[in-house]
Amino acid sequence: MTDPEYMDRAEALLRAVEASCDSINDKTDADVDNQRVGGMVTLTFQDGSQIIVNLQKPLHEVWMAARAGGFHYKFDGQCWMDTKGQGEFFANLSRYAAQQAGQPLTFR
Repeated sequence: MTDPEYMDRAEALLRAVEASCDSINDKTDADVDNQRVGGMVTLTFQDGSQIIVNLQKPLHEVWMAARAGGFHYKFDGQCWMDTKGQGEFFANLSRYAAQQAGQPLTFR
């Protein structure tokens, strides 16, 4: 993948995280705050815990830090997959966010 291709796909992922967060806030009482600074989105939950998603441009990866741990994702041609075989980005984000929010949440 070229640098411009990575940036297009990674920026689309960050926009999708932001849009999903807005949708979650419209449809639930989860009240997940999202702030973006450059290539990083920080999700803050009602209990003060956070999930941070940031771009790792030199590696063509997206990293996620949550209470569950730190995870690295690479685009496999179809979706962003964990580099250690632990699943797809949005499925994992949904699971970790739900754990931290104390209710089911879906990111797409």
